[in-house]
Amino acid sequence: MADFEGLFPAIITPMSRDTGKLNEAAFREVMEFNIQAGVHGFWVAGGTGESVLLDDDENMRIAEIAADQSRGRIKNIMHVGAATTERAIALAENAARAGVEAICCVPPFFYRQTDEAIVEHYRAVAAAADLPLFVYNLPQSTGVEITPELMQKIQDAVPQLKGLKHSAPSFPNVREFAHMGLDCFIGSSLLMLPALTIGAIGCVDGPPNFAPELWLEIWDAYNAGDIKRAEVAQDRASEATMLVREFGLHATAKVILSERLGIDCGDPRAPGRPLSKEKQAIVLRRAEEMGLTRVAVAQGDD
Repeated sequence: MADFEGLFPAIITPMSRDTGKLNEAAFREVMEFNIQAGVHGFWVAGGTGESVLLDDDENMRIAEIAADQSRGRIKNIMHVGAATTERAIALAENAARAGVEAICCVPPFFYRQTDEAIVEHYRAVAAAADLPLFVYNLPQSTGVEITPELMQKIQDAVPQLKGLKHSAPSFPNVREFAHMGLDCFIGSSLLMLPALTIGAIGCVDGPPNFAPELWLEIWDAYNAGDIKRAEVAQDRASEATMLVREFGLHATAKVILSERLGIDCGDPRAPGRPLSKEKQAIVLRRAEEMGLTRVAVAQGDD
């Protein structure tokens, strides 16, 4: 397998129901469940992980836990994006000390920056960690789209650049980025199969972290050359994504993972809201209809 390819779930950040703080034990359980399912890595503390709602100490601790729990069995891509270059550098330096395999970073957000400022931001952050860097292309949230033209400027200035998570609506750019020699993860779990056919090296998204088996089936079928099987698998996996779109990512993922693993992943961090008991019941019934039932997770001390 190449350095980075395959299914990299964007992992949730479980919260303690009592304190609202990071629940380390539950985070390890969710990681272990996915590792034992066969995922190839994680996108840690990204959008699904509520990174912009975490303080820097929590983000730093999450990097340490992820590296410790995986023990080299998978690859962690740790999100270090922040609104200021100084904060992003501090998070990148911590990620390198923690022992993750790569970092990822959204462009600086809120204030619109020039291309030159964005490039310099990435250069400084990447140099601080000296790890492979993945750009997080999420213009719906950041207000900044990393176009192929801007990516070329980043590629010219940042030797650590490895690839990107492409969550922008401009789907054809997957092929453009692949032709630039970049490892391009598709950021929509609805599009994993079509993205693979035009050069994507895998998928990063939130729904796979509560149902990794659905997207691993797409990956396995595609790589076996069984496109019909892959199409059936994509249809099945997309049902789980549409459930998330109907009820909300953070709350839905935490409810399903809590049920599947027999743990309490807590609620979304405010201002995110939990699902009502009525909606939780609907989500769990629909998840069961999809075959997403309780699983046993070994302790992972091998």
